[in-house]
Amino acid sequence: MLDPIHLRTFVAITEVRSFSEAGRQLGLSQSSVSEHVKRLEQFAGQKLFERDTHSNALTEHGRAMLEFARSILETNARAKRHFGQSSKRRALRFGACEDLAIGWLGDIIRPFMEAHPDVDLDFTIALSNHLLTAFDEGRLDLVLCKRWPDGDRGRLVFSDRIVWTAATTEPVFRHDEAQLVLYPPPSITRFMALTALEKAAVPWRIACTSGDLNGLATATGIGLGMMAHASTLIPRELAACEEDARLPPLGSVDFIQIERKAGDRKLLAELSQAIDRKAAGASRKY
Repeated sequence: MLDPIHLRTFVAITEVRSFSEAGRQLGLSQSSVSEHVKRLEQFAGQKLFERDTHSNALTEHGRAMLEFARSILETNARAKRHFGQSSKRRALRFGACEDLAIGWLGDIIRPFMEAHPDVDLDFTIALSNHLLTAFDEGRLDLVLCKRWPDGDRGRLVFSDRIVWTAATTEPVFRHDEAQLVLYPPPSITRFMALTALEKAAVPWRIACTSGDLNGLATATGIGLGMMAHASTLIPRELAACEEDARLPPLGSVDFIQIERKAGDRKLLAELSQAIDRKAAGASRKY
């Protein structure tokens, strides 16, 4: 095996072209320098230097050894840097529902990451129920999501009205059926919309289903139907529908935080407090 210490000595000799000077720079005795070269020559089974009283020229095998030596030493240095940095890095697994992940959380995530360059943020965007499942399975440290109606889990961050949303303020009905654009089950806003329509005996039809907010907003924006969405989080290109006797009210939803008791408590607390400040500012705005 090629010893990095021997290789470092060998490279130093080639750079200063002197055994004695290489030893001086590395803090090694002349005999140690010679021993390092001897070990490398034994490994290669070849002479690495053509020595005379005036120079220490590399042989053909010496030039080959120099390439290997530089490559090995550089690889070792990169590995040391990588694992040295990894030991100092921290990880935070954060999950948020789509309603908040697009836009609302930007003012929180950007400054948080700038303030913590040593933190690897693993960010998950999903339906609230899926996030809670991931948290229960130990795959997330902090979750910001919607609470199921009549549920009591989590710490309340803010509440918001759920409203019918469309491309314009005009509700979308075709053939006397409410045209809907919804998340797939087990979406909370889907449940609230369908439950309200059923109780009001309003015929409905699902015109589009999408697992992400961009897809829902696009389908709603081109007039396919209506979304049930938090009133303060309506995508910019959409509008809340005006009151219509055919559309039942949807009530409100709680946005909650759940955080793990283990892990980096200081880091979790800092992100949690940033979320609270954002929610407080948003509530004053609206």
